[in-house]
Amino acid sequence: MSDHAAVRPSGPVVVETVAGIRAEVAGLREARRTEAPPRGDTGPAVAFVPTMGALHDGHLELVDRARELADIVVVSIFVNPLQFSDPADLERYPRDLEGDLACLEGHGVDLVFAPEAAELYPDGDPATRVTGGRAAQLFEGRSRPGHFDGMLTVVAKLLHAVGPDVVLFGQKDAQQVFLVSRMVADLTMPVRVEVVPTVRDADGLALSSRNRFLDPEARRAALALPAMLEAAESAADRGIDAVLAAAQSVLMGQDDVDLDYLAVVDPRTFLPVDDDYTGRATVLVAARVGGVRLIDNEPIYLGHA
Repeated sequence: MSDHAAVRPSGPVVVETVAGIRAEVAGLREARRTEAPPRGDTGPAVAFVPTMGALHDGHLELVDRARELADIVVVSIFVNPLQFSDPADLERYPRDLEGDLACLEGHGVDLVFAPEAAELYPDGDPATRVTGGRAAQLFEGRSRPGHFDGMLTVVAKLLHAVGPDVVLFGQKDAQQVFLVSRMVADLTMPVRVEVVPTVRDADGLALSSRNRFLDPEARRAALALPAMLEAAESAADRGIDAVLAAAQSVLMGQDDVDLDYLAVVDPRTFLPVDDDYTGRATVLVAARVGGVRLIDNEPIYLGHA
């Protein structure tokens, strides 16, 4: 164990520096290489789950899948300031490192990388950033200017620091998944992106760190989002106009749901599909419910009856 790491009595090793996480990963690769035949061609496989903390069962689904895929599991917990255009939103974002570490116990996590902002951005706001192009300016990118460039920049930095063989993201953040996958391909990064299906509560609401801000009335109103997606999927064989009409019909009389966008995109480009498009597509929805902004999506197959 390096001088940069701290061991919890019953949990993962916590590392706060880039040099420390590189040393710990290298040390674990070497140790596991001597313990058992490696899964990877170049040594024991490393799976990485990047998070901003406030962990819930959706994150744990990613962690459990990571454990299935790799010999070594690394989770990062870092609230990335580059992803917030509103300083108040950054300040309000929940932070509970001890609670997050307790949440991870029993899930086979080897290392938690939990740097301070000054560790990843020692000179403050970085002059060099990864940009996502046109797809990063639509939907969430339009509502949160600069968000995806900040996300891609920190994911690139984290991937360079950890050096994993596979990185895992949840399908709930479909636009993020698309942009990360394209960055990895465009920059020839030696890592595979594994996408885990959206995890939902028993009532159908997609798990999110923001759900904790919903009061009981808003929580009930938020069920309109998965209901919209279900209606859209049921109309997929009748084309895009029917899909959008079916989804919008769910909002009739729903005064507590302030729709931001409803769209159908081509998953290969993340751009809106044409009216005559057929094939695989993704329905996106974002709305404010009780002052809390929520997103959701559902893959469908568009066809004409």
